[in-house]
Amino acid sequence: MGEVESGLPDAVLRDAPAGMAFLDPSLRFVWVNPALARMYGRPAADFAGQPIAAVWPGVDAARAEAALQQVFAQGRPATETFESSRPSSPGTPPSQRTFHWFGVHGADEALCGAGLIVIADGSGQATEEALRRSEERYRALVQGGAQIIWVASPSGEMLEDSAEWRWITGQTVEEFLGNGWLDSIHPEDHDRVERDWRECLRTGRIFDDRFRMRARGGAYRHYDVRAVPIERDGKIAEWVGACTDVTSQREAEEMRGRLTDQLSAAALRTARLQQATAMLAEALDVEQVVEVITEVGRTAIGALRSAVALLDDDKLGLRVVNPSGLAPTGPDGAGVPLTLDTPSVMTRAIATRRPVLIADPEELHTAFERDGHAERVLETGDEQAWVGLPLLAAWMPLGALRFSFGRPRTILEEERVFLEALAGQCALAVERAEMYEKEHTAAVTLQRSLLPGELPRVSGLALDARYLPKATGVGGDWYDVFKLPDRRLAVTVGDVMGKGLLAAAGMGRVRNALRALALTDPRPAAVLAGLDRLFAATELEDYVTTVTYLVIDPETGEGQAGNAGHPPTLLLAPGALPMLDNAEAGTPLGWASPRRQHAFRLQPGSTAVFYSDGLVENRMRGLDAGLDELVSTAAGAPPDLLSAPGRLLQYLLDNMLAGHEQDDDVTVLVMHVPGGAVSAVEPLDQQWAQR
Repeated sequence: MGEVESGLPDAVLRDAPAGMAFLDPSLRFVWVNPALARMYGRPAADFAGQPIAAVWPGVDAARAEAALQQVFAQGRPATETFESSRPSSPGTPPSQRTFHWFGVHGADEALCGAGLIVIADGSGQATEEALRRSEERYRALVQGGAQIIWVASPSGEMLEDSAEWRWITGQTVEEFLGNGWLDSIHPEDHDRVERDWRECLRTGRIFDDRFRMRARGGAYRHYDVRAVPIERDGKIAEWVGACTDVTSQREAEEMRGRLTDQLSAAALRTARLQQATAMLAEALDVEQVVEVITEVGRTAIGALRSAVALLDDDKLGLRVVNPSGLAPTGPDGAGVPLTLDTPSVMTRAIATRRPVLIADPEELHTAFERDGHAERVLETGDEQAWVGLPLLAAWMPLGALRFSFGRPRTILEEERVFLEALAGQCALAVERAEMYEKEHTAAVTLQRSLLPGELPRVSGLALDARYLPKATGVGGDWYDVFKLPDRRLAVTVGDVMGKGLLAAAGMGRVRNALRALALTDPRPAAVLAGLDRLFAATELEDYVTTVTYLVIDPETGEGQAGNAGHPPTLLLAPGALPMLDNAEAGTPLGWASPRRQHAFRLQPGSTAVFYSDGLVENRMRGLDAGLDELVSTAAGAPPDLLSAPGRLLQYLLDNMLAGHEQDDDVTVLVMHVPGGAVSAVEPLDQQWAQR
């Protein structure tokens, strides 16, 4: 009750001739003035902290508690006039007294207690003066508590003057009485309030509403209003209402709502920025970067369109990466060539290295008033606001990020911070993607140059090969077929486990070394052992390299094969089930192990398929499962494909890669021996290989 005591000091009310008191919600006295204490023949100190029944006669206490229940439970004042059970002083008859009970509200508009004014019947100037002073003080209390009390007829018209209402609104008595009070209600609330008020008058229900009321200065304040019917003899005699100013509360709620919305929007933009970071980590080319950035930015701020333009190599022109992000027509439209001299928000952002924020067409006119750019944009486009952001890497411009809106739009400070962060991420990702694209192009060019331009034409053998680089990278796969001095044919397929230029360069070194070793001593064991020595001396241990190598006589189909950790060769023959070469595979190059070779024979009508692990292994399929699937797929091939290496190769690619994302290079080489139908592919024994 500190709020009551501080708001109502004894110095104001202690000399009042009317009895006054304040009670807390537990119906205990907090303060009484001397006049009320005299009415009950007790010192004022006897009242402090006491319940009503402890200091008042039983009848008075019962009536008081009933009235207070109305104040606390229903939120409306109570007035009673009755003969007090306790005389003012010994020897005098009981007197008629009028008790006025009303609620007292704290700074937070919550009901924190009740006030009481007791006026004893009497006449004369002293009594009138006491009543006048009591009314003034009561009015001050009401005004201080931002409450307005009013009384209306059963039909809803104001019967009595409400000085508090007029003090707030500035209405005259004539303007207020009747239905004139409705004129002070905000136009947007007027019809609803009048409709709800008439409905309560018709049904007798309590009127409980909130509206905006025009104050004396012309501003509108928010009020909660509650009116209850007063019944006499079973009929509504009048309505008593109270209006409470809740403007501060409403403004606080709106502020909390705005802050909540801003925090939610900031959290959502932060989440989208994190999402963009994660997506950009997987975007390897410029088009993928632009797709991520424009979509994230456009949805985060509700833009109509978003586009990215990058500087050309000569740094004079701009290339729009996604023309669909521009307006269909106009000087900033899709298909219109852009140079750094072309007036636009993108070129302005690049020139100033600062964001360009255009909130509406008027600002566009101001920003480009000398070159006529604004008129051309507004004549042909459907955009009403624009944002241009420079893409900077080490403070050097790479291009610009552009957003446009279909209506005027002011970019808030937190939105600007978000967009600048997004542009920073875009610049870094574009720079990385451009470097990747250059490296990727160089690696592809290098790798293609190291692969055979065409396979040799060899009597007695039909050959076909295919190399499929990973869509987003280049690895170290290779294949090679070349003739040896003794007219035999060397066939090899290998894989340097790595990506990019380093893997491609490593593949080139191993391929060239294999050719050199094969021309000196073509035996597979000797070639693989020589590669081991070379690999250990020159190559990084991180680059695991596997090779399968075959030397074959085209006339007889007989030869020798060696394997350094590479997937086994697939063997097919007419009338027999496909099988994998079951010769033991050695370790990858550079790992200490004795190199062995085994006899190999392809009889007429048979086919051998050499391949890299990209054909059989991926993220969703392990190597063992992939090998089983390769054998099963080959078994289902139409018989006529066995004599057509190109068609068989395509059949295997289509079926093995279907339904799987290609996450590694794929190399396949098919070798077929034309001729009669033979029932099997026959590996020779080790003794033949050593002779």
